[in-house]
Amino acid sequence: MSLEVLVFALFAALALGSALVVVLHRNPVVSTMSLVVTLVALAALFVMLGAPFIAALQILIYTGAIVVLFLFVLMLLNVQRESAATPSAGRGQLWGTLIVACAFAGTLVILFWRSGAGVPAPLTAAEVALPVIARLLFSQYMLPFEIIGLLLLAAVVAATVLARKVPASPEEGD
Repeated sequence: MSLEVLVFALFAALALGSALVVVLHRNPVVSTMSLVVTLVALAALFVMLGAPFIAALQILIYTGAIVVLFLFVLMLLNVQRESAATPSAGRGQLWGTLIVACAFAGTLVILFWRSGAGVPAPLTAAEVALPVIARLLFSQYMLPFEIIGLLLLAAVVAATVLARKVPASPEEGD
């Protein structure tokens, strides 16, 4: 096994392991910090796949902006450790999750089986060049990019409104 394959496997395992921590950990701050590890590992995989610009975007946009936004909202909401749910509620949620996961896995298997596609061709330098990506981003994908920005702004405003504590009036205590 070559060194390149070994490093790729290391970053892939790191991405998968930290993604599992994101989903399975109960503390939202730990989950968010594990998301940072996942996104950095994915950026390293992008570099190894010959897409350094996408790796830089991964670090700047997702790790630098989105995760900071998540942490800001979590700290603003002052999320405490959630109380233990009743066993019956957890059991129903577990079965629902397993059913949806099996349906998703089955759909993926069917799609891969029907596509019959082998290994995709590697990206060329022209396909990952900055002018091509910039032209696409500011022409074909400009509206979705703007809509995502507005959705993030609405989420921050909603979190701020929900986190604001209403001061108790003196008349309520009597």
